[in-house]
Amino acid sequence: MQQIINFIIRNKTFLLFLLLFFVSLFFTFQSHSYHKSKFINSANFLTGGVYESFNNISGYFGLKKENKILLEENNRLKSILINAKTGEFKDVYIDSSILNKNYKYTAAQVSKNSYSLTNNYLTINKGEKDSIKEELGVITSKGIIGIIDKTSKNYSRVRSILNSNIGINAQLKKTNHFGILSWNGKSPYIVQLTDLPKQAPVVVGDTITTGGFSTIFPKGIPIGTVASFKTDETENYFEIDVALFNDMTNVGHVYIIENLDATQISNLNNLDE
Repeated sequence: MQQIINFIIRNKTFLLFLLLFFVSLFFTFQSHSYHKSKFINSANFLTGGVYESFNNISGYFGLKKENKILLEENNRLKSILINAKTGEFKDVYIDSSILNKNYKYTAAQVSKNSYSLTNNYLTINKGEKDSIKEELGVITSKGIIGIIDKTSKNYSRVRSILNSNIGINAQLKKTNHFGILSWNGKSPYIVQLTDLPKQAPVVVGDTITTGGFSTIFPKGIPIGTVASFKTDETENYFEIDVALFNDMTNVGHVYIIENLDATQISNLNNLDE
């Protein structure tokens, strides 16, 4: 302890300089949006590179499991293509967004994933050089993952569906009644669907999908199934627990969705504002 005190006394001038230097940097980043943006992009680049290195090491030992997941996905996509050619759609789920040319899909790999916090994020290895930008949706073959909220040259940060600040338009697949999907910060396997009218004929096991009322996700992307439900305090709407199709504690490969008509739709919607 005495050595630490002596060190501080000997180097007090230099330590004071460092303190004032970092304080000045903090206020500079806080008060200037340009500097703040550059700092965030640099931080994303550095942390993205570190996380990807760790992910490459751990990914090597998990190749068998990853190959199994990719094999299952390839088999599913082949089934869709074969059935699409023959016209036999009875025994396979067709996600219409896959066949929709208004959307561009970019494959990416997750290098960091948090799921135990109140506000969780993922880092993926695609960024601005890959034409990735903010407010693009992220999914897997099983369902939605989240929405991109920050980008750097080589990496992007995804606001996870397990984030208290996310709100996604979702619907009851069988009737098209819709509500808002959010997360209460508890289980990483369960999210909540609120504002669904109590007139909707909800039963446990019903499928919940994206509603398509935004420019981020196409209509019909799988989310999960109804685990339980009850009416809210007003007794006019349902509060539903949705069991996710995705295991958010184990996400490897993802797809980024870009609505090619998003700018056109947004400009049209802003005409009356």
